[in-house]
Amino acid sequence: MTARRIVSLVPSLTEAVCALGARDRLVGRTAWCVSPDGLDAVPLVGGTKDASVDAIVALAPDLVLINREENTRGVYEALLRHGIAVHVSFPTTVAEALSLLSELADLVDAGAVGRDAVRRAEDAAAAMQAMLARTTPVRVFCPIWHDPLMTIRGDTYISDVLSLCGGENVFAGRSRRFPLSADLYGAPELPAAETADRDLRYPRVSLAEVVSAQPEVVLLPDEPHPFSEDEARAFEALDIPAARNGRVLRVDGRALSWYSPRIADALPAVRGWLHPAG
Repeated sequence: MTARRIVSLVPSLTEAVCALGARDRLVGRTAWCVSPDGLDAVPLVGGTKDASVDAIVALAPDLVLINREENTRGVYEALLRHGIAVHVSFPTTVAEALSLLSELADLVDAGAVGRDAVRRAEDAAAAMQAMLARTTPVRVFCPIWHDPLMTIRGDTYISDVLSLCGGENVFAGRSRRFPLSADLYGAPELPAAETADRDLRYPRVSLAEVVSAQPEVVLLPDEPHPFSEDEARAFEALDIPAARNGRVLRVDGRALSWYSPRIADALPAVRGWLHPAG
């Protein structure tokens, strides 16, 4: 059945719905769903973590888009109790994101413009894959938060984007440790039984670890934390190849983390950051 009344609780999927030609069917969004421009008339239902179930139900959607990482289980379960269809996504690779876009295109019965948007994203991914055969990966550090300094493990969407574009995530194998003192300072970790249900994919690292990793490129995205010029200068002062070669870059965070049809332009952009010579 084609979705006619959609509430999106995921900013990148809000953008995707619009790019697929179903903007007129978007009846609800979160306060973080601000792309594309012109969504002011679409009712707000709260934030990604605190969406109002009552507000969503009042909009009578036939489909709610949720992401396992960005949204909460409580909202998901409450919507099911109300008999509302919920689509749950959790892409951790570019390939999974492309499959999600194709699935969404089917759900909204996308027309030629929407299908073309998906094909452009698929073509961009194929082009990146083809270039890998002649690419020597560059070692890259990509933090997502500043205080504490947080980054990404290998099994994340951002890390897969970096890999596909010719990067080697220097913290791909570094799991998050609990408590904070264990993550940053080598203190004893909590027993595994106490952390088994926690997300280990976003480790908090020290500047000493960054120096030890010797990244050739440092990418400082503008979301979820908007890295400032002052913060960039702190990385430029480190004894790492990225600093010595002027490769500490403040970049568009959506290109790294949004799995919408913007993938078509995002992947070449990331490739350019990592391999400016081509």
